[in-house]
Parts: sequence; structure tokens; C-alpha cells
Amino acid sequence: MTPDPIFAHPRLAALYDRIDGDRADLDHYEALVDERGARSVLDVGCGTGVLALRLAARGLAVVGVDPAAASLAVARAKPDADRVRWIHGDATTLPPDLAIDLAVMTGNVAQVFTTDEAWAATLAGIHDALRPGGHLVFETRRPEVRAWEGWAGTRGRTDELEWWYDLVAVAEPLVTFRWSFRFTSNGVVLTSDSTLRFRTRAELEASLAEAGFGLDDVRDAPDRPGQEMVVLAHRPG
Repeated sequence: MTPDPIFAHPRLAALYDRIDGDRADLDHYEALVDERGARSVLDVGCGTGVLALRLAARGLAVVGVDPAAASLAVARAKPDADRVRWIHGDATTLPPDLAIDLAVMTGNVAQVFTTDEAWAATLAGIHDALRPGGHLVFETRRPEVRAWEGWAGTRGRTDELEWWYDLVAVAEPLVTFRWSFRFTSNGVVLTSDSTLRFRTRAELEASLAEAGFGLDDVRDAPDRPGQEMVVLAHRPG
């Protein structure tokens, strides 16, 4: 995959954690790791490594994979980053020696795979990386909520940066939007276009079955009830 500039541009990646703000959504993933009794975790699309480092600090064996070298550079520079095995790539380029208890895709990573082929290849790569009986957990927005209708005009700022969103195109199930970032020190503006795929529950269930997964549950995200599906599946033992 070619990552979006928000993740791949060194100047933006260095500020991403401050843009992203409070990651209370990750508490739910920590709870799911405990619920499934996992001792090893694969974080697909790990970005700047927030969840990977939280889990590693608890003594879990963690592998973080991401196609954005700039985001991985931020992750590797954080305290205790040597506790995590970082891989520059994606789920289709994982080493064959993995036998992971649980794989996660947080932050709607599952929606960046816009084609059926890319999504199928990602699920196949994760399936191969899991041990028999291992688990997959990911979140995705419910298409019927039409969350994109509220994105345009959303703004935020830090001392260094001001940012806002513009909706570029809606061709369901694909939605394209643009992040614009203005640096307060010199007025430089950088932009990053992103396209997301909104899959229905039926589409998700069919794709998981095709990839050899068993579906365990589809839940609400505790911090966004009614807006997100949290999908729990497993590789049969």
C-alpha cells in the first residue's frame, strides 16, 4: 500500500499523536486482548505505535506493521520502543515465522483497503500470521450512519498547527476527504487526501468466511455506540 501523506510525510507524522488527541478508544482493545487471553499481538497499521507500546509495557510480545516509514520512525523513537518488533510493510509482507495470538486493526484501519482484492489479501496475510485458534479484532464505521456528512468543516489546532477537513467525493461505498494542515510558524499548508471503504456487515461476514475466519461477534464500540462495528473473528484451530 501507498500510505496517505498524513502518515507518510515526516513533518505531519511527527505531529500526528497531538492531532489524534486522547486515545481512549484503545482501552477497549486492551480489554479485548485480556478477554481473549492473548500473550502476543499483531498491530496491523500500527502507525506511531501508541497501542503497540501500551501492550508491550504490559509484557506482551507485540509486532507492529505499517507501510508508512515516517510513522514507524516516530514509533521507534519513543521510550521502550525496543520492546516491539517493528515491520515496515503491510499484512501481505509479514515474515513467515509469526504465530500470533491476536491481530488488531484499530482506528478504522480496515477501511483503507478500498478494493475487494486488497481487503482479501490483507485478511489472508493476517490469517497466515495467526496461530490456529488465534483471534482477529477490528473496527469499521457503520455505512448507514453516513458519518462523512459531519466531517466537512471540522477543525482543530495545536500551538504548531491548524487543520480542517473537506469532503472531496462520495461514491458509495467509497468516501474521499482532504485534510489540510497550516503550520502557524510560517503559514505553510500541507494536504493529505484519504479514501475509505464503508463495508456493510453482510460484506464483512462474507469476506471473513472467504478468508477462512470464523465470526465470533459484532459489537458496538463502547466510546461510539451505534456508529462503529467492532468485529471479533478467529482462525479455526
